Amino acid sequence: MDAKRVVELLYWRDVKTSGVVFGASLSLLLSLTLCSIVSVSSYIGLALLSVTICFRIYKGILQAIQKSDEGHPFKLYLDQDVALSEETVHKYSDCLLVRFNTTVTELRRLFLVEDLVDSLKFAVLMWILTYVGALFNGLTLFILGLVGMFSCPIVYEKYKVQIDHYVGMANKQVKDIIATVQAKVPGLKRVKAE
Repeated sequence: MDAKRVVELLYWRDVKTSGVVFGASLSLLLSLTLCSIVSVSSYIGLALLSVTICFRIYKGILQAIQKSDEGHPFKLYLDQDVALSEETVHKYSDCLLVRFNTTVTELRRLFLVEDLVDSLKFAVLMWILTYVGALFNGLTLFILGLVGMFSCPIVYEKYKVQIDHYVGMANKQVKDIIATVQAKVPGLKRVKAE
């Protein structure tokens, strides 16, 4: 799935497809809050298997009644090659390896205090996340993220001017506060590269 299709999905360009993806994803996450992942996977598998078995039996009965020789109803899908090529696996594993190495390098830099200001920002982020973790579990955050992914882009598209205005005002105030704190606390001023 390329980035263009994801953007079209999140901006609800095709309402039917976006609704199906959003509804299925939200249903999956909500069912995971009630049951374990093993139970949810089993129920989804059983539901899918029930539908395909019923469809196969239905088509078999129709073929027997009409005395036609259409063959297996899923033959088109059974003949498709679903194996991943080595090139595809290597491409994605190389991409994953690069991201993993970048993440490990950045975490090492933050935890070993290469830059004091960045490490302090990271510490504040971790402190805030302790409160977020106390209020929500991971699944709730995934549900909120999914709802946000499907609602924020469309809301921003409709109210872009107003949102940009208020975000600009907030950014100016945050920059003013950071400048004031950096000016008053010794050692927090960043050294500018010449």
